[in-house]
Amino acid sequence: MITGRRSTGLRRFREPPRPRAERCEMCDEPLDERHGHVVNTGDRALLCTCRGCHLLLSRGEGAQGRYRAVPERYLYFPSMRLDEADWEELQIPVRTAFFFRNSALDRYVAFYPSPAGATESQLPLASWDRVLAANPELAGAQPDVEAYLVDRRPEGFACHLVPIDACYTLVGLVRTHWKGFHGGEEAWTAIDGFFADLRRRSELVPRAAGTAEEGGHGG
Repeated sequence: MITGRRSTGLRRFREPPRPRAERCEMCDEPLDERHGHVVNTGDRALLCTCRGCHLLLSRGEGAQGRYRAVPERYLYFPSMRLDEADWEELQIPVRTAFFFRNSALDRYVAFYPSPAGATESQLPLASWDRVLAANPELAGAQPDVEAYLVDRRPEGFACHLVPIDACYTLVGLVRTHWKGFHGGEEAWTAIDGFFADLRRRSELVPRAAGTAEEGGHGG
């Protein structure tokens, strides 16, 4: 069953764009153009931070673990073992969704982009655990700050491991450009461009040797 509940955190990516914050939201220092992001694990808020605060939290220092720095790791898994039956069991009604481990809940959660923002799916844990087991080459995503972004394409499923803020960038694109029931050409051009950019910046991870070719149900 798909819930109608939208994500309560990371609001900046599911609301109309606002002017970019000019100062660090932790120490109030001025920000440069390439500032970092930090997740508040308590309320899921995403904060813009200066390089100093981002580096400090990347080392696990300060804030007693409440704040976690969003890394800049991009990996691309072009041949994910996942089939249509798996996708249906995961209860994802659209082309793409992202999965990350919520440390406060101590479990994976799943969201998918919609014109209303990021919508949460009630993810059956056994289903996602089976998908991960069938894809041992997937590097372990860091809780709260990295996500598996899965894209269902005509030739099969692909997966990106991305910083969590990249997922909400995609949510913002859908919210901004989607028109009508099917989205419209502008929305799909933006979505395809987003994934093309991800592939360009990501390190390619080949399929693990000695594993089955079938999807999650077959392998």
